[in-house]
Amino acid sequence: MVKIEPTALPDVKIVHTSVFADARGYFMETYNKQAFVAAGIEEEFVQDNFSLSVEAGTVRGLHFQIAPFAQAKLIRVGRGRILDVAVDLRRSSPTFGHHVAVELGAESGSQLLIPVGFAHGFCTLEPNTEVSYKVTANYSAPHDRGLAWNDPALEIDWPVEATRAILSEKDTKHPRLADLPAFFP
Repeated sequence: MVKIEPTALPDVKIVHTSVFADARGYFMETYNKQAFVAAGIEEEFVQDNFSLSVEAGTVRGLHFQIAPFAQAKLIRVGRGRILDVAVDLRRSSPTFGHHVAVELGAESGSQLLIPVGFAHGFCTLEPNTEVSYKVTANYSAPHDRGLAWNDPALEIDWPVEATRAILSEKDTKHPRLADLPAFFP
C-alpha cells in the first residue's frame, strides 16, 4: 500500500510504503508501479542511482538537470539518515525559491518525491549513509546544473555549519538563486 503525505510545497510529496517487520528485521516494497499509479504517482522512472556518504555532514547538491533531460526524483535511504531538501525553481510557481526539508531514515521506509523543476540536495546525519533514488530521465552531463547549497536567500537550516560541511569541488561552485537562469519558466 502506498500512502502520500503532503509537504509545505504541494508538488513535493512524502511517500510511505508498507513495512513488514518480524524477528528477522523488516521487508518493504519500495516501488511498485501499479500501487504508485493508484496513489496518483505516474512518473516513469528510467534510472536508479545510489550514493554512499562515509561522513556525517556530507552535503550533496543542490542538483538538477534541464530540458530535455529534466528529472523527477524518488529518494529513499537504505542506511543512515539524511535531511533531504527540494527547492522550487519554477519561475511561474507561487513557491518559486521556497524549499522543503524532510528527514528521511532507513527504518521508516519513507521516500521523497520531487518533481521536475526542483533542485535537490541532502545532508547526511549519520556516517555511512546510503541513499538511492529513481529518476525519470537519464543522466546527461551537458544538462547537469546546480544551485549553491548555502545561498542565504534560500534560508535552508542545514544541520551542519558551512565550514564543516563535506562537499565535492563541483558543489562549491554553483550559482546562487539570484544568478540562476530561468531554466523552468
